[in-house]
Amino acid sequence: MKLWLPLLLSLFVIAAAPVPEKAAWKAGAASAKITPEKSMWMAGYAARTKPSEGVELDLFAKAFALADQEGGRFVLVTLDLIGVPRNLRLAVAERAKKEHGIDPANLAINASHTHSGPELRTSRVHGADDVAQREQEAAEYTTALENTILRLIGEALAKSVPAHLDYSHARCGFAMNRRTPDGKGGWSNFPNPAGPVDHSVPVLKASSEDGKEIAVIFGYACHCTTLGHQKFSGDYAGYAQQGIEKAHPGAVAMFMNGCSGDQNPYPRRTMELAQTHGQTLATAVESALQTHLRRLTGPIRAAYREIPLAYDTLPTKEKLLEEQKSKDKWLSTHATRVLDRIEKEGPLPASYPYPVQVLRLGNDLTWITLGGEVVIDYALRFKADIQDPIVWVSGYTNDVMAYIPSLRIWKEGGYEGGGAMIYGSHPTRWSEKTEEHITSTVMELRKSLNP
Repeated sequence: MKLWLPLLLSLFVIAAAPVPEKAAWKAGAASAKITPEKSMWMAGYAARTKPSEGVELDLFAKAFALADQEGGRFVLVTLDLIGVPRNLRLAVAERAKKEHGIDPANLAINASHTHSGPELRTSRVHGADDVAQREQEAAEYTTALENTILRLIGEALAKSVPAHLDYSHARCGFAMNRRTPDGKGGWSNFPNPAGPVDHSVPVLKASSEDGKEIAVIFGYACHCTTLGHQKFSGDYAGYAQQGIEKAHPGAVAMFMNGCSGDQNPYPRRTMELAQTHGQTLATAVESALQTHLRRLTGPIRAAYREIPLAYDTLPTKEKLLEEQKSKDKWLSTHATRVLDRIEKEGPLPASYPYPVQVLRLGNDLTWITLGGEVVIDYALRFKADIQDPIVWVSGYTNDVMAYIPSLRIWKEGGYEGGGAMIYGSHPTRWSEKTEEHITSTVMELRKSLNP
């Protein structure tokens, strides 16, 4: 009897051991450095007068591939860059469809919006020391970036293994609304502790059946503008990703900027603060990963539409010619750029093709991605209006063309309400119907993804 007892006990332990849960997905991730190898004009601050002067923190492009049990696929690309030019999104989407069979609706490309990266848009290289040279550099960099992104998508797909997908969230507090009344009926870019914010940090973790972490995807709604100097850096988002990857060897950390058009990091302006904010955000991600995570299962469903987002009343050529004579440098140069558009392209367009995307990853998570620098009102509205278990809202996705105000901010005016358009080539600000058009499209696309 004594000889049989250990055997019986061991058999009991084996029988009682939990059966590993079968993976509901296949997932893979890949990463590549995209720091320019030479000095380039930098993006984000119109007042810059010289190109980059070195590297503080390398920039990265990353890709995450996900497939459900029915063969549906989704690819996410994140970039430590100022934005996603429309031409880049279109080129990558076309090639991803042709080379990998990824439907454009199932591809999302998000930019961290760091203001310490290279300028990608050749039409935005204003005030450069040598405009022709800087435009050529931007075009060459963007072409190389396109190839890198396609390579990463291929690698992520090739690395895909059976995986689990888990979600949780935490909070992080360094973002603050930056629209403060100036006492004269206008708005200052200044920290406003009473302004609306969204401090949530959504976190999505993909891990293999044996528990090996594949990717940690996280979001936050805050401008990547801690830094304002001449060195390349991913800013706080870069440091957060670096910290997470150090804590999770082998995993690819990916940052998704949220609706941060009117949100700034405070305090700011030093490398030490960028590092501190990055560590603070990474700590929030770790906090989320310590909770009881929600396991996601179900199919991948996606809907994508480019809507004709209308401009306000277009300026006449006569008005532009008058503004071109203004002593205000920014008003004058804006008028010149718009007049150049008319000369090269003909009559000004009445709208812009604005990307709206709604993803359903499993039966619980609804992920809304919007183009441009979307203000926080959109995230707060969708989280209140969409009655799904998890609602994640990301801006800066698939195209970053300008600030996208809510109706409230459109009426208030100021930088995010339309004033910032003067620094680009848009003919005027958006129409009063902007929020209505975007939100109705989101709700329609979400409804189309019902089982």
